[in-house]
Amino acid sequence: MKLCMIGTGYVGLVSGTCFADIGNQVICVDKNQDKIKKLKSGISPIYEPGLNELIKKNYLAKRLSFTNDIKYAISSSDIIFICVGTPTKKGSLNVDLSYVFKSCKEILKYTKKKKILVTKSTVPVGTGDKIEKILKKKRRLFNVISNPEFLREGEAIRDFRYPDRIVIGSNEKKTFNIMRKLYSPLISKGSKFFTTSRRGAELIKYASNAFLATKITFINELANLCEKSGVNIEDISLGMGSDSRIGGRFLRAGPAYGGSCFPKDTKGLVSTAEKHRINLSVVKSVIKSNTERVNLLTYRIHKILGSNLKNKRISFLGVTFKPNTDDMRDSTSLKMIPYLSKKGAIINYYDPSGEKKEFENIKNCSFKNNIRNNCFNANLIILLTEWDEFKTIDFKKVVKNKNFKIYDLRNLYNTEEMKRNKIEYYSVGRPLSK
Repeated sequence: MKLCMIGTGYVGLVSGTCFADIGNQVICVDKNQDKIKKLKSGISPIYEPGLNELIKKNYLAKRLSFTNDIKYAISSSDIIFICVGTPTKKGSLNVDLSYVFKSCKEILKYTKKKKILVTKSTVPVGTGDKIEKILKKKRRLFNVISNPEFLREGEAIRDFRYPDRIVIGSNEKKTFNIMRKLYSPLISKGSKFFTTSRRGAELIKYASNAFLATKITFINELANLCEKSGVNIEDISLGMGSDSRIGGRFLRAGPAYGGSCFPKDTKGLVSTAEKHRINLSVVKSVIKSNTERVNLLTYRIHKILGSNLKNKRISFLGVTFKPNTDDMRDSTSLKMIPYLSKKGAIINYYDPSGEKKEFENIKNCSFKNNIRNNCFNANLIILLTEWDEFKTIDFKKVVKNKNFKIYDLRNLYNTEEMKRNKIEYYSVGRPLSK
């Protein structure tokens, strides 16, 4: 099939590349000329394991192309996917749909024959109806569908190839067969093809992310209780997760949730509910608790190093919100590092995905290019992101300072082993934490 992906961000680029890899002709279009230039050279603007190789493979096979010419992209395609950003409006819970609506106006401008228009971006309930109003001049030329994505950063290619479910929302049943054909290579491998109304699909995405955010927040709050009551949070997670009704995923205590989805989607769901005069008290509590989580973990550094942090050398292992991605959105590090800088600490950080522009203007904050350079003189090492290369560090060999301490926000290391090695070690929700 001939597909157009409007937007080469995370959703558009990964989905477009994977659609090409299963045999479709895909045009990815973006207004950012520099981004398209890099993509044509085989350079991905995002960090995602395996994506660069997949882009090069399908670009050379001429199944995947990149352009700034939206007129060409739209007129050359039968199915158009809107994959632009839907951020939270500054200072509110409301979703900014301006990029979606701008894309629709461009589509309207350049469409002369029948098209299927698919929203892959996460959008509030009723967005498809608003899109139809924009397209009303040529309404007969469009079938508007909701097809939310459920890709996890760091595992996106696998998630595309082997999805738990493919959700298609449409008010016109004939479009289900077209989308079933598009996704047939995945359905044949066992993926569930789930159809519903367009509004139903829009809400499924928000509800799914809000529920997962709730699980993370719940286990983080229980971790606080475990620390006070002498219980190991890992036992609680395993005991709960073994119940098939609950499941073990997203039940690992750690930092606040972050990334491109959970923070904005919980807020977007609450905003949508408020417009319908519905009080989603549970989701509101999740948002509040997650914000407080960042503050709680940051202030605990004072319990480890004392009230005066001036000239204390603090080294971060990982600063992204999760491993195998370069995504910094709503990472706990974005609040921790500026706070520590203001308190006079000397901060180093190392992340396998590279140096971060977010910390360029932070006083006394430096990027180091490997674990040893990062931790060599540290008073405190904070493990924030559980990249694989952090799992087997011999800290006694890496750190020169004999009195260093470790603050493990991912419970990556064994408390008994740390005791045997006489390392002062702090973790999350464990009774043996200092």
